Amino acid sequence: MKYSFTSESVSEGHPDKVADQISDAILDAYLEQDAEAKVACECLITTNHLVIAGEAKTTAKHEKSAIDIAKETLQNIGYDHDASGFNHYKANYTYLLHEQSPEINHSVADGGAGDQGLMFGYATNETPEAMPMPISIAHELMATLAGYRKSKQIDWLLPDAKSQVTIGYVNGKPHRVEKVVVSSQHIEGISQETIREVLTQQLILPIVAKHLTGSTPEILINPSGSFTIGGPHGDTGLTGRKIIVDTYGGSCPHGGGAFSGKDPSKVDRSAAYAARYVAKHVVAAGLADKCTVQISYAIGKEDPTSLYVDLQGNVVIENEVLIDRIREAFDLRPNGIIHQLGLKRPIYLPTAAYGHFGKSSLPWEQLNDSIIHFLQS
Repeated sequence: MKYSFTSESVSEGHPDKVADQISDAILDAYLEQDAEAKVACECLITTNHLVIAGEAKTTAKHEKSAIDIAKETLQNIGYDHDASGFNHYKANYTYLLHEQSPEINHSVADGGAGDQGLMFGYATNETPEAMPMPISIAHELMATLAGYRKSKQIDWLLPDAKSQVTIGYVNGKPHRVEKVVVSSQHIEGISQETIREVLTQQLILPIVAKHLTGSTPEILINPSGSFTIGGPHGDTGLTGRKIIVDTYGGSCPHGGGAFSGKDPSKVDRSAAYAARYVAKHVVAAGLADKCTVQISYAIGKEDPTSLYVDLQGNVVIENEVLIDRIREAFDLRPNGIIHQLGLKRPIYLPTAAYGHFGKSSLPWEQLNDSIIHFLQS
């Protein structure tokens, strides 16, 4: 069976990702001072203006204001001059964070879920990091492009960019890279011919060759033409609007909840990480080539309302047996997830660009040999 599958990524300078990074930088600042802080921070960024809104509850006093944290984040991304599409030195800021609702705070005080919801996790053996190949390549293109920009290796790049990768599959396995689309913001005065030549030779072809040797993809670079107006000036950014980029590139269902800016008492975030942790262990144990996990919760209640596992046709182990083993090996109550993965730490800013999954430094990506052996037993 042959089919094609496409995933996309965006750069850290994409307006939605800028909003995500500011939200998670503020969350990390709260958690650094108070591991018990409850935060739900969202941002809207547009031409010359950033709005920081949401709820927070903490007993700590912060050395830096949320606006100062936002400015540092914007500086690190590269939004520090007019031509980039946002100049944090000249921008206006609106601060609207207020204290968390006491009803919500009460619901999580004893370990209950901060909201109802359903979360999905996924893993596949088609890449070493157990991620789908289309989204892995799309992220790598964007992260590498940002590295070229920040190192000045390509000195005409600006922060905003997007990528899209189509993989041809044969019998469920990646066979070749069929198409690559890259749109990259740039300074004025650079010809599109130069942009296409440089990005084809220095960015796209080396990464494609590393993943699927022999691929000769169709390459589209800045297909709409000039891309000098970008960043928040070109398009408004909102926290939580790139949920498929954040996860698996569309390779599995999504529960709908976004991650960035939310402390781990919000199961939108923590249970999505737990579902990935479970799925990755199932694949690492050799029980499936691909595994989808769904967990659902009711607000204020500890125990999941359901646990679903799809091995996508694999019959190495009966589903009922596997679910029993998963329930024994993983504590899927909110506090159990937080404890097992160590989620009350300031670890979230690195998740806010180039995906929340597939990065070996993150706790939900780290395999536990004893769990693997138990699942195999």
